Amino acid sequence: MQPLERVHVFGAAGCGSTTLAWALARRLACQHLDVDDFYWLPTTPPFRRRRAPPERLRMLSEAAASTPRWVLSGPIAGWGDPLLPHLDLVVFLYVPTDVRLSRLQRRERARFGEAVDPGGPMHDQHHAFLRWAAGYDPGLSGGRTLLGDATWLGYLPCPMMCLIGECGTMEQIDQMLTFWETQAHQPKASNPSTSEIITGVLDSVPYPP
Repeated sequence: MQPLERVHVFGAAGCGSTTLAWALARRLACQHLDVDDFYWLPTTPPFRRRRAPPERLRMLSEAAASTPRWVLSGPIAGWGDPLLPHLDLVVFLYVPTDVRLSRLQRRERARFGEAVDPGGPMHDQHHAFLRWAAGYDPGLSGGRTLLGDATWLGYLPCPMMCLIGECGTMEQIDQMLTFWETQAHQPKASNPSTSEIITGVLDSVPYPP
């Protein structure tokens, strides 16, 4: 069986891709790369200015080429597509919007503290970010959307799998490794289609009676 050496893990903001990728890299004893380190210029407060796509692609490509085995977390659709031929596996994470927003609020509070409070230097940025994150599922974010990501997954040249719903990180890793060992080497036609991904997501969302 081909060894699992280059994995891309992504989903909407707050889905847990960074946590999962970091833990998987530890399990595989390989390098963890995170898109935020290449996408954003260093600023104070952070996450204010994006690097130009050619520059972030150059930096990410150099980092990926510097080690033969890595796990990459974060979205690269569009600007990072030249990396696709090098991927062994892509993993798409989905959790409901309310779960993601709750995680993001806790994360932002832990990172920035009082800076996100009313009158703080990051208050407006924080709430704009939460509005953007909330728009992912219905396609109102003005950027990445669930439909866009599901469509991108359909064009991948490598195996992919979806992890839908809340699940412990170690259990997610076990599912990924089992998938790699038992299903990933089937013909690419076995990858789920865009409509199958969307249907799986919608079926996972609880609706009030």
